[in-house]
Amino acid sequence: MPTTRRGGLKIVELDVKDVRFPTSLGSHGSDALHTDPDYSCAYVTITTENGRQGFGLTFTCGRGTEIIVLTIRSMKRFVLGKNAEDIFANFAGFWRTITNDSQMRWIGPEKGVVHLAVAAILNSLWDLWAKIENKPLWKLLVDMEPEELVSTIDFRYITDVVTKSEAIQILEAKKSGKEAREKYLYENGYPAYTTQVGWMGYSDELVKQLCHKYLNLGFTHFKVKVGVNFEDDYRRCSAVRNHIGSDKVLMIDANQAWSVNEAIEWVKNLAPLKPLWVEEPTSPDDVLGHAAISEALKPYGIGVATGEMCANRVMFKQFLQSGGMQYCQIDSARIGSVNEILSVYIMAEKLKVKVCPHAGGVGLCEMVQHLQFWDYISLSGTMEGRLIEYVDQQHEHFIDPCIVENARYLTPKVAGYSTEFLPETLDKFSYPNGTEWQRMFKEGLFTLPDEAELVN
Repeated sequence: MPTTRRGGLKIVELDVKDVRFPTSLGSHGSDALHTDPDYSCAYVTITTENGRQGFGLTFTCGRGTEIIVLTIRSMKRFVLGKNAEDIFANFAGFWRTITNDSQMRWIGPEKGVVHLAVAAILNSLWDLWAKIENKPLWKLLVDMEPEELVSTIDFRYITDVVTKSEAIQILEAKKSGKEAREKYLYENGYPAYTTQVGWMGYSDELVKQLCHKYLNLGFTHFKVKVGVNFEDDYRRCSAVRNHIGSDKVLMIDANQAWSVNEAIEWVKNLAPLKPLWVEEPTSPDDVLGHAAISEALKPYGIGVATGEMCANRVMFKQFLQSGGMQYCQIDSARIGSVNEILSVYIMAEKLKVKVCPHAGGVGLCEMVQHLQFWDYISLSGTMEGRLIEYVDQQHEHFIDPCIVENARYLTPKVAGYSTEFLPETLDKFSYPNGTEWQRMFKEGLFTLPDEAELVN
């Protein structure tokens, strides 16, 4: 932070809205366990006394968003009246304060609804910081000296893997070549893979159309949802393999559908289709189970990807240490925002595990691109074996949507974290009183929620 204080940055308002999109009507986002998701988010706006605003969100699948909204409202006291510059000057200290309240942590700690709520608030603060500095978030991170960036991270519980001083040394060692890597990103973007062809509720004909669409858009990596019925999985994955050809890359995602032994046998039987990875093959909390699956699938050349529902940096630490993940999938809203995500990236770099972020959802593509760009420029220095997930939904609702051309994310240039909705989106899709939701209730497409759910 600059030594000169700007003034007017006391936070005077924190607003939160429940925003939902009716994606279940088209089976968009459907998988083995989440059969009818309505892509949604708890959307936070913080405002300073001089009118600066930051916007943040945490992704949900519909029902339950109202619980996160209420939790965010209960956390206003951590933010209101604070000076934003003071928060940024001691961001690790603020992070620990908001995640470790002596009473609220009992319904966490650092996981579940409480941590999702924290992520939305912290995402809005990072957006505010980047806007104050007039930089896209990735550039804010890239331009920080290692000591300043590391000062935003709470290292409690992870010093057995990486210490603060080690993190600084890792970042210092990667300073050489930063300018060239940044230039490369501006000119070439970052490679993406698509999940849009593989939702479980899609018809065979739609899958065929989408495979050809995304091949024509330059995609070479395609992910398919699996996990309910083996014969159906083999048929659907075989169809995608046939549509995309043997020279393209197939991945599969079970979304936690199996027990450990079941996962091993199921994926072994899909091995002839040559998937690069199986994602979330079992419970997202089963570190040793993932390690066993990873070891069993190693002879088949199939890796394990997981992390989108990993609760915190401590869980990530164990997955990384155990060999339970070959592809680390951070999520921009699942754990405690950028502060905690940075610690996972640094641990993954030290332990030499590739980071391939989970995206899709509402705003996740917009956010994770910033994190992966920073990783390439400042930390890992490589794109080898690394991709950003891309799901072609809800981008039109953002003021600064992600842009993907020829299967590559283009570099964001607008200041902030790319998390601000268009005003008309809030008018239409705020739940349950937005105009689109009121229309769908009247038409019988959805049932008007019980009075207890009307928290807005």
